[in-house]
Amino acid sequence: MPFHQLFKDYIKTNALFLPGERILLAVSGGKDSVLMAQLFKLSGFQFSIAHCNFNLRAAESQRDEAFVKLLAAELDVPFHVAHFDTKTYAAEQQLSTQMAARALRYQWFEEVRERENYDYIALAHHQTDNVETILLNLVRGTGISGLHGILPKRDRIIRPLLCFSREDIDQFIAESGFDYVIDSSNETTTYTRNNIRLNVLPHLREVNPNLEETFSRNISLFAQTEEVLQQVVAAHRKAITREKKGIVYFALDAVAQLNPQKLLLFELLRPFHFTYPVAEEIAHSLKKQSGTSFYSTTHRATIDRDDLIITSLEQGAPRHCFWHKNDLTLVIGQQKIALSYEVSTKIGSDSNKAYIDADQLIFPLVVRFRQEGDKFMPLGMKNHKKLSDFLIGIKIPLPQKDQIPILVNGNGEIIWVVGLRQDNRYKVNTGTKKVAIFEVLNP
Repeated sequence: MPFHQLFKDYIKTNALFLPGERILLAVSGGKDSVLMAQLFKLSGFQFSIAHCNFNLRAAESQRDEAFVKLLAAELDVPFHVAHFDTKTYAAEQQLSTQMAARALRYQWFEEVRERENYDYIALAHHQTDNVETILLNLVRGTGISGLHGILPKRDRIIRPLLCFSREDIDQFIAESGFDYVIDSSNETTTYTRNNIRLNVLPHLREVNPNLEETFSRNISLFAQTEEVLQQVVAAHRKAITREKKGIVYFALDAVAQLNPQKLLLFELLRPFHFTYPVAEEIAHSLKKQSGTSFYSTTHRATIDRDDLIITSLEQGAPRHCFWHKNDLTLVIGQQKIALSYEVSTKIGSDSNKAYIDADQLIFPLVVRFRQEGDKFMPLGMKNHKKLSDFLIGIKIPLPQKDQIPILVNGNGEIIWVVGLRQDNRYKVNTGTKKVAIFEVLNP
């Protein structure tokens, strides 16, 4: 069967796109992407070519761009190109050069797709790339989800060359005489993927010459296994979790009954970016005292009474803000607070409002989160109480305690534990001339 017919059959079998849909091809100028472009032309599909110049290989980068531009002209299709200062972006985002280039190209491809109304973005990954990806995922420990490798289709990304191996592509390129450019960085073992390609795969082929074919069969089995696992995980998530105000609660007694516990707990926690070792540690710590916490890059898991509580770390959120006299609103963390004034008002019992004697306010006020040693005089009381004891008394979960804003007067006294209780010293009384009303707008 002709090579391009195998290509068309794979696209149809996997429903990658429909005839007549417009496809944006990511073309670097190397063998794989050049072959993809030529196969699209031979198959009569509608497509355009997009090329990223990352400015990482001096003259080579300029050569590649010129070659791909000429290829687009020869194939008589539109050509899109973007230039990136990849090293600067990598430094700013604290990423490796490889990861920075990946982020830049995917973002730009999607921008072009939306702007020019393309239906899909086609990438030239093949079977051997898939083998490398699975080996990388095994080494990095991504769990069973990493074993399905590169998918033929995900959202608006398609990979129509996954039916071919590296050897297949080399053979067809040689037979067809298509020109291409060689990326010298592919020959260095500095990058982990290159190291696997150049040093690991040759040894594996000594054991199994049909490596790609074997991995393709296994990928199908892994994908089906993952589907079954995710159905089980979804059922457990529905049964043992609840969510309130953006905080997720896992019932500890139900977590203790999971079987196999560590695998299922890892899958339940994976959306919050917890690694398998951390999931193992949590599983071993279910009976520890309240307050024991574990961290991912984005979330905290805290054992608190009967629950394992997941909260966002909200990295970069300010820990305190000043409230100046003319400010009418302020945002801190997830809370937005408004201030208004009345000459006299009927005092309500809504905990999301604080009615304060305005003449006692000393600007600028401070809105912050709790600190060690905080104390105030809860409304209705005549003695001070530690803020920590107050929060324990009304059974606020530990992770939530660090997300509650505290409104502090210019003299350092707490005016209001926002959304919970105001201070008795600042309440409205018969001598109050002006009432300041603080209100949580998104309780």
